[in-house]
Order: sequence, then structure tokens, then C-alpha cells
Amino acid sequence: MIVMPVYDGVDLLDVTGPYEMFHWAQLDVLLVAERAGPVTSNSGLALHVDKAFSDAPTGDVLWTPGGEPAVLSRLMRDPSRAYLNFLIAQSKTARYIASVCEGALLLAAAGLLDGYKVTTHWAVIPCLLQRFPNVVVADGYPRFHLDRNRLTGGGISSGLDEALELIRLLKGEEAARLVQQTTQYYPKPPVHSEIPATVTCPLDEIIA
Repeated sequence: MIVMPVYDGVDLLDVTGPYEMFHWAQLDVLLVAERAGPVTSNSGLALHVDKAFSDAPTGDVLWTPGGEPAVLSRLMRDPSRAYLNFLIAQSKTARYIASVCEGALLLAAAGLLDGYKVTTHWAVIPCLLQRFPNVVVADGYPRFHLDRNRLTGGGISSGLDEALELIRLLKGEEAARLVQQTTQYYPKPPVHSEIPATVTCPLDEIIA
């Protein structure tokens, strides 16, 4: 089972894109949150969550999505550490510990990326470099990066590639190819741009 801990302000595609991929691979996915009920994504679409952290089973994979900087800051500074403690608890028995986009900051804040090479959204790479010196950032903005059992993804849409990689790891190359074919995931965007260099951490702009 893939356990996805979500929260108000979560990046919608970080959750729903991989969820779709995992569905076609016939992998069970469970959305969990600090409290059961509706969780509103950063785009305003609500997700229904059946299980609270306190009732969540242990998953084979922990999938940590990203979100708005203000939301990430709140989760990381929460005195109760509810979200971070859930990540730590799930990580103890998870076969793979994954993040997509800014979710890497949450894993890092929980101490789960120390000594690992990772990727994340280009805009928050300075946050990893400045705040988590024991985390190594992969060069070249890869769509995903695997270091032992830590699988991290780049910005938002990278979760689709990362999900295919997780399917490949769990069920094999052919299963991943079938999901690629079923979802017709052969991206050829109509525009081209370059990832901009950045040196500032957007979390620094959040007022405590």
C-alpha cells in the first residue's frame, strides 16, 4: 500500500497525477491527513480523506506531496510536529520513502533525507542547501532521483515520471510500460523554457 499524507494547501497534481498512475498499476493508495474529512488543495479542489494519522495503517511506500510555502512552513514549525512525526513513524517500516516537489522539504525537516542525494522543485533547492546541510542535492534538476530507498521527484509534473519509476521498482519494467501506454504518457509540450537559477528560499519570506 502507498500511503499519501495530505494537508490543506497541498499541490493537487502531486497527489492526483501519481494516484492515477498507481491506479492503472493496480497499486492500493490511501490518502491520510491529521484529521479525516475534506482536505482542500492549493487550487481549491477538495480531496476526501477517510483515515486520520492516528488510524492509518503502515504502508509499503510513503509518498510525500509538496504544497504552498506558507503551508510547508506551518507544517515544519508546528509545535505538535503532527505531520513530521507521522512521516517518521511511517518511514520505520516503509520499503520506499518518496517525495515529489516541495515534499522533499518535509522529509528533510523530519530528518529522513540526511545523508541522501535528492531532488525537488527548482524554486526550493536553496531551502535544502541553506537549511539542511546533511542533504545532498542532485545536479541538473532531474525529474526524479533514487538513492537507496529514497525516491524524490522534481517540481509538480515530475511526479508522473517518478510514479512510473516507483511502479517499475515495485512491479517491474513491463508493468510501468503498460501504465505509460494506458495513460498515453508521451509528453511533447507545445512550449519550451529553461529552469531559472535561484538563490533565495521562498520559505524565508514567510512571516513567523
